[in-house]
Amino acid sequence: MVEKKYSLVLKRLLGNLIKLSPLGDFIFFVKVISMKIIITILLVFTFSLAESQTLQHKQPVASKAQKDWHDMEYYLFAHFGPNTFTGLEWGLGDEKEDIFNPTNLDCDQWCRVAKAGGAKGIIITAKHHDGFCLWPSKYSTHTVRESKWKDGKGDVLKELSTACKKYGLKFGVYLSPWDRNHPDYGTDKYNDVYVNMTKEIFANYGPIWELWWDGANGEGPNGKKQVYDFQRFEKLVRSISPNTVIFSDIGPDIRWVGNENGIGGETNWNTLDTAGFTRDAGAPSTDTLKSGNANGKVWMTAECDVSIRPGWFYHRSEDTLVKSPATLFNLYLKSVGRGADLLLNIPPDRRGLFNEHDSVALVGFKKLLEENFRNNLAKKGTGYVVSNNSKKIIKTLNDGIPDSFSATTLPHSQTMLIELDKQRKINCVVLREDLSKGQQCAKFQIKLKDKQGGLIKEINGTTIGRKRVISFPSAEAYKIEVSITEQKNSTRISEIEAYLIDERLIEN
Repeated sequence: MVEKKYSLVLKRLLGNLIKLSPLGDFIFFVKVISMKIIITILLVFTFSLAESQTLQHKQPVASKAQKDWHDMEYYLFAHFGPNTFTGLEWGLGDEKEDIFNPTNLDCDQWCRVAKAGGAKGIIITAKHHDGFCLWPSKYSTHTVRESKWKDGKGDVLKELSTACKKYGLKFGVYLSPWDRNHPDYGTDKYNDVYVNMTKEIFANYGPIWELWWDGANGEGPNGKKQVYDFQRFEKLVRSISPNTVIFSDIGPDIRWVGNENGIGGETNWNTLDTAGFTRDAGAPSTDTLKSGNANGKVWMTAECDVSIRPGWFYHRSEDTLVKSPATLFNLYLKSVGRGADLLLNIPPDRRGLFNEHDSVALVGFKKLLEENFRNNLAKKGTGYVVSNNSKKIIKTLNDGIPDSFSATTLPHSQTMLIELDKQRKINCVVLREDLSKGQQCAKFQIKLKDKQGGLIKEINGTTIGRKRVISFPSAEAYKIEVSITEQKNSTRISEIEAYLIDERLIEN
C-alpha cells in the first residue's frame, strides 16, 4: 500500500514534467529509474522509522502501580510475632501459641510514629517462617486465636489495617511461603493452604498495597521442603487485587537489592532479566540484583530493606544499638538517592508498641530530611537547555515540581544548565529522570562553574532513574551544567535541584 501510494504521486508529478519537455523520451527513461530509487528510499525510511518506534515501544516501563509504589520513596517494615517474645530471629515453628501476648498492643501508636517519621506505609509480618499467623486464619491452628492474647479474640492485621486507613498510610503484608509449623507443608496441599490464606488477607484486610514474598525455603515439621506454585500465587493476586505490587528476589514487580544493609547500587537500572531464574531458587547474583540489567526485559525496581536495629525482631539488648538519625539519613542518600525505595524495619516491642529508642531516631531522621532538603537553591535560578552554543529557557527544569516535565527539553539537546541567582555554596545536586518512556541515562557529567564559565568541580555518574542524589564536598558555584554522556535513547531530565546540606551528614 505504501509503495502504491508513493508510485501514484510520482507518476503524476513526472508525467507533468514530460509534457513540458522536448526530451520526453529521455525523461520517461529517467522517470522509471528515478521513481524506483525514490520509492526504495521512501520505503526504507518508512520501515526504519516504524522499526525504531517499535524498538522504543518495547522498552519496559513502569506500570501505574509500580510508579505509585516508587513515589512513596520510604516506608516501614514491622517484624512482629513469637520471635518478639522468645528472642529468636527465625522461630522453629514449635513455639506455644501463648508465648504471643503483647501487653498493650496499639497499632494507632505505630501509625502515629510512622507519620511523625515521614514514612508512607507499613508492611507487617503477618506470617513469618515459624508459621504463626497474626490473624485468626481458618487454615491454620497456629494463630492469635490459639493464644491467650485477648482471650483468643485478637487480630493484629485488623487493628493495623484499620489504623493505616485512619492515618492515611498504605498497608502491606509479608506472608512467608515457608512454614515450619503447618502439617501440610512439603506437600501439594500446602499450595492450596497458601492460596486460601492469601484470599483471606485480601478479602478481610484490603486494600493491600504491597505483598512481600520472602525467598527462604527450608524444611517443614515433616522434614520436607515445599515446591511453591508461585505462578498460581501471582495469578491469584493479579485477579483479586491488580493494583497490588509484589516483592520477591526477582519480583514480579519489585526486586530485592541483594543486601540487607539498605544500600542501592551506584549504578541502578530499573530493569532486570529474569529468564532462567525462579522466585524460590536460582536468582541472579547479588551484584546483578543491586545494579539491575541495562537492557533488562522487565521493569523491576530495587527495594532496599534494612532494620533500624542489628536484628529484625525486637530484643531489649539492642535498645542501645538503634541507628542514629544521621545514619538513617545517609541510608536514604544511598537508597532513595540512587533510584530505589527504602524499606526500614521498626520492630514492635513486647508491649506491642514501637519502642521509644526507635521512635526518637525515626522522628530525628524526618527532621534531618526536612531541614536539609527544604531550601532548593536551583529554584532561585534559571533553567536552560543548551544546544549549538545557544540557550533556551526551560522553566519546568528547576520549578521544584518533578512531574512538570516539558517536552521542549527533547529530544536531542542533552545538556541542561541551571544559572543560580548568585554564586552560592552547594554540596548536593539532585537529578530526576522522566521515566514514562523508560530509563535511558547510562552516564552523566555535572560541571560546577563560576559566573565566567570557569570550571570549579566535575562529577561523573552513571544511572539517574527516578531520583539521583549526588553529594560532594561543598563548593561555590554560579552555574550547574548537566550533560548526558551515554544513553540508550534520549534522556528526559525532568528536574535539577541544588542544596547545601549539613556537611557532617555526607560520607564521601
